[in-house]
Amino acid sequence: MDRSKLYRRFRTLLIANRGEIACRVIRTARAMGLRTVAVYSEADRDAMHVALADEAVLLGPARARDSYLNVERLIEAARKTGAEAVHPGYGFLSENAEFARACFDAGLVFVGPTAGMMTAMGSKSGSKELMEKAGVPLVPGYHGEAQDEATLSKAADKIGFPILVKASAGGGGRGMRIVRSADELAPAIVSAKREAKAAFGDDRMLIEKYVDNPRHIEVQIIGDSHGNLLSLFERECTLQRRHQKVIEEAPSPTLNPAQREAVCAAARKAAGAVNYVGAGTIEFVSDGKDVFFIEMNTRLQVEHPVTELISGVDLVEWQLRVAFGEALPLKQDEIKLNGHAVEARVYAENPTKNFMPSVGRISTWRLPAETGGLRIDAGYREGDSVSPYYDAMLAKMIAWAPTRDVAIERLNRGLEESDVRGIVTNIPFLSALMTHPKVRTNAIDTGFIERELAVLTQAAPAPGELELCAAVAAIISDERQAAQAEANSPWRTFGWQPVGRRQRSFAFRVGHGPEQKIVLNYGSGPSTLIIGERELAFAIAPRDGGFDLTLDGVKSSVAAVVAGHELYLRTRNGRFDLHWVDPFGGESEEHIGEDKIAAPLPGTVVAVLAEEGAKLEKGAPILTLEVMKMEQTLRAPYAGVLKSIKCKVGDIVQEGVELAVVEPAGE
Repeated sequence: MDRSKLYRRFRTLLIANRGEIACRVIRTARAMGLRTVAVYSEADRDAMHVALADEAVLLGPARARDSYLNVERLIEAARKTGAEAVHPGYGFLSENAEFARACFDAGLVFVGPTAGMMTAMGSKSGSKELMEKAGVPLVPGYHGEAQDEATLSKAADKIGFPILVKASAGGGGRGMRIVRSADELAPAIVSAKREAKAAFGDDRMLIEKYVDNPRHIEVQIIGDSHGNLLSLFERECTLQRRHQKVIEEAPSPTLNPAQREAVCAAARKAAGAVNYVGAGTIEFVSDGKDVFFIEMNTRLQVEHPVTELISGVDLVEWQLRVAFGEALPLKQDEIKLNGHAVEARVYAENPTKNFMPSVGRISTWRLPAETGGLRIDAGYREGDSVSPYYDAMLAKMIAWAPTRDVAIERLNRGLEESDVRGIVTNIPFLSALMTHPKVRTNAIDTGFIERELAVLTQAAPAPGELELCAAVAAIISDERQAAQAEANSPWRTFGWQPVGRRQRSFAFRVGHGPEQKIVLNYGSGPSTLIIGERELAFAIAPRDGGFDLTLDGVKSSVAAVVAGHELYLRTRNGRFDLHWVDPFGGESEEHIGEDKIAAPLPGTVVAVLAEEGAKLEKGAPILTLEVMKMEQTLRAPYAGVLKSIKCKVGDIVQEGVELAVVEPAGE
């Protein structure tokens, strides 16, 4: 193959991805003087990555298969804009050999490995065969071509339960199931195949022994077209949920220097088996004693920033230089480990409701400044909309420090100072995770989050005196700001009144809890707040993102967001959501009961798991939706009879649409 067709200098780069991924690539490409081209779907017309790029091309409808996964439209977008190269990002087509081959056939430089390398290493089954020949230790398993149920069942019995069924292509936890007994195997395979087909267009499965109490360790490697192949230390990604990484850090706090060198040497050996060119990740699982190869990702990973912060290397820049045909700028012994980095993935999801994705418009987007070792890779801004069609990740927050303990403290401080409203995010959950004692001491495995879920998602403390006073201050501040916009408003001066001293009452509640009342006295003389029998002198001084509240001479910083009658506060005691009870009454709220089997978000019905008339136990599966590229199974809210099913496989349903009716037992 002519190397000049694979690697050559270019000036215009098309990024075949979206969101945070595309924004990350665009920033480095532009810093290198390259012209950038974004692509987008109809759902992403106003997205941040579209605004950042020099040019942008509409691919098609919202669904990924009609836009971001459409190879012909991507190649045509490159032709229209004069792009000479394509960066696939991570996710979508980044590990698709056919896309890499299509780029080559179109005369485009593909920023990544060749289609041949991708086929050899991108397939979990194929890479295991290569690693077996190269002598790299493997987890016991089946990675053959035969995919019929009998073969897979026989392989599972031979390996011994528990096992892991997972998609041969792709990653991110999609198409992956833990199976603990033979009777769970068939439905797990069907579900995993369906999810893998939807996410990656490939439903081939492999089976491997499930390692109990596992730790996930991966090594960043990169190779050039001159025969140089380097490792840039390892990352630990043990904090996962449903096989999706939540927190990543580098280097691994589990390995000592000798183990670090051994696993990095094994990674270089693995990549060297195919003379790998480009960035990639060799993934291992450890049982606390031994380390086994599990797969290779032939692309950049979401968590690559932690490696960048401890090595001082911009991996996207190195990817682009390799694509130019240049040699890597450093040798293995010139790459030095410096400090520790920890990354948290910020998602639009509700941890208290089984991590259900959240969609809607971002009304408030306040993240701390990137100073003091803090880095933020974001794909959204205030005013952007989060749609149900794609992965729910909004941003990544990464902290670097000389030590792990300080890096964790910096990351947690950054999370505590972050306020994103309009949608539900996992930020409080991430903060709870970072402050968990066992995370601090590294006493974890990949099942840690599931075991500690009740602790990590426990309800916020009840608002106290400080929070009730802050709620009044937030309303007053909001009204004052609104009045500032009206030049002739008498309310421009806080406490304006025609004569004397006045009083104003407020009532707040959390959820459907009891009302808590507070009275404001203002006018001539100092303003005070009365809670029960206590009267507190108070004052407000505005600041960016909130205000300073002084109560009886004690000043506290408060972050606040007021959206109609809904208030969000962050005080020294934590985060609080309060409802300001309408002082004029007339509140009308419609609540969908927990017993209503309705679509939680827009999605596609991919399976109906029960028949009309069937007797169901509480929690029995009824149907499965595909929402944000993940499957969500809707279950019976109580024991009863499935009276009716109001949808069929293939239906695209909107949020709130009733899909089935269960008649409670005894009615």
